[in-house]
Amino acid sequence: MRYILFRMKRFCGFAVGFVYFISGLLKLVDPVGAGLVMKEYFKFLHLGFLEGLSLPSGVTFALAETIVGAGLITGVWRKIIAAAAVGLQSMFTILTLLLVIFKPEMDCGCFGEAIHLTHGETFIKNIILLSLLLIYFIPIKYLGQTRKKKYVSFALVSLSSIAFTIYSLMYIPMADFTDFRPGAVVNNESNMDEAAFEATFVYSKDGKEERFSLENLPDSTWTFVRADTSPVTEDGQGSARISIYDNAGNYADSLITKGKVMIVSLYKGSLSEKDIRTIREFLDNAKTAGFSPILLTSGVETHGLESYNCDYKTLITLNRSNGGATYLEDGYIIRKWAERTLPAPGELAMISDEDPTDTFIGRDTRTSLAFQGFLLYVFAVMLLL
Repeated sequence: MRYILFRMKRFCGFAVGFVYFISGLLKLVDPVGAGLVMKEYFKFLHLGFLEGLSLPSGVTFALAETIVGAGLITGVWRKIIAAAAVGLQSMFTILTLLLVIFKPEMDCGCFGEAIHLTHGETFIKNIILLSLLLIYFIPIKYLGQTRKKKYVSFALVSLSSIAFTIYSLMYIPMADFTDFRPGAVVNNESNMDEAAFEATFVYSKDGKEERFSLENLPDSTWTFVRADTSPVTEDGQGSARISIYDNAGNYADSLITKGKVMIVSLYKGSLSEKDIRTIREFLDNAKTAGFSPILLTSGVETHGLESYNCDYKTLITLNRSNGGATYLEDGYIIRKWAERTLPAPGELAMISDEDPTDTFIGRDTRTSLAFQGFLLYVFAVMLLL
């Protein structure tokens, strides 16, 4: 009987550990996205003054979730890991209960951009995980002993997860689950003709901007800034659309739907003289290579560089790297680069001459295999070592 109880408890711990580990990695592969989710939670909890900590706190929580998941799978320091998991899961459950009650327009972010759940689905998932953890945790004396080699497994996986996080912070995510992932088509006119459009209104107050729907406009203490429109298809999902404007406020969307286009996107900060030189040189090199270069910004002073305006959320979704580049061919997203890995003139010329399908498949295959390889490696270490 005691053996059966032990095996049942280990199964519950392993099941929760698997969910935790996958959930954490799906956020760590896109740390900027994790920061955006944390920013939404700060707003929901009326902790807007912590907005500057969104990225570090989002990454910290995701990394903690990953390491606790690895601990549950490998079975190291069972009492400590179990207590930490129960504490985390209790917090997640209470938080999602508040989401169910107040119904804010936000995503829970449990699995990053890979899987989207409703508030109700998230709450049910958290109740199930908390129940499994309580079965694992109580009574604590039956958690059993850990084989010594599992501490090595746990250490290797934890260090690998940290290295994976650093890579994701420095470069383009290995796996892109956003609407603007490579292979997606933007501003598809055949879809736009049949789509309904939904307007959101941007107002500012005390130096901060907020979005409001037509049914939920703010009071007179807010100042109107602009109105943004986005298409909504029959299933209610927004299409992949990039709305851009010139400095006079005129639509210029057609600039990114024809031919080879190289977009540099800036969504925050200010530019130094070095930044200006780097961007100007890259745009000039892209033009020489046969691309139509476009600089898209969201409230960033470009100091004389010709640019177009775009929504902040669109830019940060299009390319997670501030100052990164995105290559489009006839409206299809082909490839992305982080700001620190912008292609040199020779590489730009080679990419311009290459068939865009080959460019897309080559890069997509390499990154997909790298991500899958990392997953196989960490699970092999946890389960086989």
